[in-house]
Amino acid sequence: MAPDWKRVSIAGHEANVFDTGPTSPPFSLIWLHDEVGDRPASLTNELARRRLRCVAPFAPACWWSDRITPAFDQNQTAETHLLDDVMNWIATEWNIAARGVAIAGIGMGGQGALRIGLRHPQTISVVASIAGAFDFHEQYGTGSPLDAMYPSREHARQGTAILQVHGYHWPAHIHIACPPGHRWYRGNDRLHEKLSALGVPHAADLDSALSPDALLVPMLDFVVAACERESRRLM
Repeated sequence: MAPDWKRVSIAGHEANVFDTGPTSPPFSLIWLHDEVGDRPASLTNELARRRLRCVAPFAPACWWSDRITPAFDQNQTAETHLLDDVMNWIATEWNIAARGVAIAGIGMGGQGALRIGLRHPQTISVVASIAGAFDFHEQYGTGSPLDAMYPSREHARQGTAILQVHGYHWPAHIHIACPPGHRWYRGNDRLHEKLSALGVPHAADLDSALSPDALLVPMLDFVVAACERESRRLM
């Protein structure tokens, strides 16, 4: 019987954990949710099929950023929670170091995964996104939590993943996917162009007509293959 999700508390914040047991690979996934907090319908079956352990933290409307969001925490950012608390939980519970942890997500979570990886490539080696909200600054001024997180639209734009790309240091494995016509397509295309212009190796699927949920399968294939390569390199 396939494992199920279990609710845990990590440093006072809720998370769902999918544990495939002691025969799981020596790496794991942090899954970051979209604005509404839902998981893709196929995520459970795809994790079980790959025996991939996963932690899915819950952080409402925080954009997984390095800015304080009172709805999440008055004193700690979502980014710090992931890099410190969630990583420490994975290391303690599953004996997996940070370099063995991939971060991926969809929408708000997709941009968060890429943004954190691009800001901390010395820690995160595998990142992936489906329909990432890389132009989230366009929501500034509409009454979203971004209005309280940033003093202006330009400050929000400066915080987007696209402006975290360095020309000399990046995660070893980057995957982005977004179907044409999706509301966040333009930002995905812009990120792909910037990564290409700087010579940053990455995989990009911006032509597929698959739904964001269906894009989960090739994304997880990428994540597992990348983690396996990193595991062999670190042995």
